[in-house]
Amino acid sequence: MSQERKFDAEQMTELLDRHDYKKLKEELESVHPVDIVDAFDDLDKKERILVFRLLAKEEAAEVFTDMDSDMREDLINALTDSELEEVMEEMYVDDTVDVLEEMPANVVDRLLMATDEDTRTKINALLQYPEDSAGSIMNIEYISLRKEMTVADAILKIRQVGINKETIYTCYVTEKKKLIGIVDVKDLLTAGEARKIGEIMDENVLYARTLDDQEYVANMINKYGLVAIPIIDHEDCLVGIVTVDDAMLVLQDETTEDISIMAGVAPNEDSYFGTSVFQHAKNRSLWLMLMMLSATVTGEILGYYENAMAVMPVLITFIPMLMGTGGNCGSQSSTLVIRGLAVGEIEFRDIFRVIFKEIRIALIVGLLLSVVNGIRIYIMYGQNLMLALALGITMIAVVSMAKCIGCILPLAAKKLGLDPAIMAAPLITTILDTCTILVYFNIVTAIFHI
Repeated sequence: MSQERKFDAEQMTELLDRHDYKKLKEELESVHPVDIVDAFDDLDKKERILVFRLLAKEEAAEVFTDMDSDMREDLINALTDSELEEVMEEMYVDDTVDVLEEMPANVVDRLLMATDEDTRTKINALLQYPEDSAGSIMNIEYISLRKEMTVADAILKIRQVGINKETIYTCYVTEKKKLIGIVDVKDLLTAGEARKIGEIMDENVLYARTLDDQEYVANMINKYGLVAIPIIDHEDCLVGIVTVDDAMLVLQDETTEDISIMAGVAPNEDSYFGTSVFQHAKNRSLWLMLMMLSATVTGEILGYYENAMAVMPVLITFIPMLMGTGGNCGSQSSTLVIRGLAVGEIEFRDIFRVIFKEIRIALIVGLLLSVVNGIRIYIMYGQNLMLALALGITMIAVVSMAKCIGCILPLAAKKLGLDPAIMAAPLITTILDTCTILVYFNIVTAIFHI
């Protein structure tokens, strides 16, 4: 068992400065492509090109796939047509499609020219699928077997064509292009060579369709612990597979998008440092502006209760605490529900179960907070029992309201076909601020008759 060696940009630069390209090439052979890409971040454009040209073809293709779009574009412009062709030959078709989708038109034309006609046909077919669909991320490089083949024939085929396939651990049995079963390599290696594939294949196959949402497909792979899932078209013909590494990237992208929306930031595909200051400001400004303007409603409500605050100025001091507690409670519930929706643990049909559970939680949490806060108010504000009681009732009401709103809004968004993440902290906090003020002043005015 060996550990992957780290080879950083400083070491690369040192060998480049010494023109010791032979040593650098030897060192690069034992470095993982991902670590090479990490090191490229600290190299200038000229150094990256020199190092890239020293990589073996297969490793170069992996490094090229893992680069960000800007780095990749610089490299494409620097490489010769023959060098570019070598890289494209080693890349899987689905990775090539991902690269093309990020590149400007003039770069796409050059990349397509560097691929053979058969590959171009496959690429064009994948590019026609809707963005974020299973068809757009699937790989058409898989091993197809026939049920009348013997195990020996199947193993021979894997040896012949497996080098060009993304995965060989699962083979797909087809009849007239229709998927009829799957066979794991383990089954092939442990079965008698004379046995037929039809005898050992598993006919109970999990599959997805080309137009299924990519997040749904990725969640299927995660739920059932699959290495890959077959993708079929509207005629039930096998057209490709989505592998677990592609599923991980999809889930990572979807999680990043959800986190951005939950934080009140417009989603952005580029990295933090790869996004300009102006773009960052643009992504954040809209949400901040909406929340700022919505706070006007809260201000109007406070103005309506101006007389009550004039009679009891102390009421003002409790507003930040109540609004903060309500916002935090709502955020807690919404975060857990959004997470449950994302992993398929919660569905809209569970709405009443979720509300019932959150109400019970709210009563326990609200009672605990109201008791602690009531004791604090009683001690700090001249043993005013009525004030402590008013704040205690308000606290229970606010926490209960916040928990309910926090769980209902994401579920409602899901039902309406919206992203539940938009109902996260910023929006829920803004809604709860207004509701908290209304509940608070209605309770205190009723108790103190002001």
